[in-house]
Amino acid sequence: MITIADKKDCCGCGACMNICPKGSIAMQPDHEGFLYPRVDESTCIGCGLCEKVCPVLHVKKDEPMQQAAYIVQIKDETVRRESTAGGAFTAIAEHVLRQGGVVYGVAYDSEFHVGHTSAETAGELFRFRNSKYVQSDTKNTFREAEAHLKAGRMVCYSGTPCQIEGLRQYLRKDYENLITVDVVCHAVPSPLIWEKYLEMQRERLGDGFTNVLFRDKHYGYKYSTMTIKGQDGKNVYNYGIDTDPMLRAFFSDICDRPSCYECAFKKRYRVCDFTIWDCYSVGNFDKKLDDDKGTTRVLIHSEKGRDLFEQIKPQLRYTEVTPDQLTAGVREMFHSVSGNEKREQFFRDANSKSGEALFGQYFPETMKVRLERTVRIVCYKTGIYSAAKRVFKAITGR
Repeated sequence: MITIADKKDCCGCGACMNICPKGSIAMQPDHEGFLYPRVDESTCIGCGLCEKVCPVLHVKKDEPMQQAAYIVQIKDETVRRESTAGGAFTAIAEHVLRQGGVVYGVAYDSEFHVGHTSAETAGELFRFRNSKYVQSDTKNTFREAEAHLKAGRMVCYSGTPCQIEGLRQYLRKDYENLITVDVVCHAVPSPLIWEKYLEMQRERLGDGFTNVLFRDKHYGYKYSTMTIKGQDGKNVYNYGIDTDPMLRAFFSDICDRPSCYECAFKKRYRVCDFTIWDCYSVGNFDKKLDDDKGTTRVLIHSEKGRDLFEQIKPQLRYTEVTPDQLTAGVREMFHSVSGNEKREQFFRDANSKSGEALFGQYFPETMKVRLERTVRIVCYKTGIYSAAKRVFKAITGR
């Protein structure tokens, strides 16, 4: 029977819940809003399957393997504009759909809760585009994906590294018709804090907004914004990482899952077919691709992945690099986030304060914050933003 003595030992992937033959395990939120398994001991038969599929208990070693590496942009400019980076995942997903397959990714429901769901048509893939800096609820999707695989359908499943290792542990065998894609993950923030943010924005803007984009390219790829769209589809809110309180909370590491502070899945060699992430420094690899509209780094771990990439090349602009070049200096791939000394109090306050009061206390929009936002926008509009960032990084080391 799965037991969680230390919350750092549970990544919340849901593999244990999906595998339980008696349905004795439910994923329930704690006071921080993170999901953990709760076992109904009256129905548990002690089969031990939940422990056998736990990715934290069975972490795969970081063993060297043959890899391929690319800098990628999808040629469909509408898709690239909607994507967090260069649209590589859509190209992979569309290929799977053309084979009659099904794609799993992270989307909002009607209340903007973040969870995994499936898509069976290209027209549904827009829901997976753009980052969601909130831990996703995988729900029953491991079971669903397994059923499709056993029926012979091709399946593409995307998620964080812990979710992909959880899926692979759950399946307990390799399926030739499975394609897995993980993202280089900074950390996963709390759904509770996300709800507090939505509460605050509904108070400020009304509850009629139709979409929330964590990484909108309103000003450009290298200075993306949190964007909220109204009923008419027009932007009613645009603030960057310097000003938006949810983005500031994310990058301050104040609201991450406990397991993220000692992540067991930060490594180069992974169990998935593809690892994808941002490429802000695209000009260092290919100046022709440096157009500030979004570029993806793609690290391929498997023969399946290499074969699929060959088939989608006509949909892409790409430059091949070495895996060493692609991963050099990518801190998020190898290192866990640091703890924030205010984290414990932040969550206590989250359980007693409104969203407006919570974010106003911890992330107020001070004169300094407004000034930084103004400077960033001016630098961007005058075309000196990238140069200014390089100078700032050289001076501060940040």
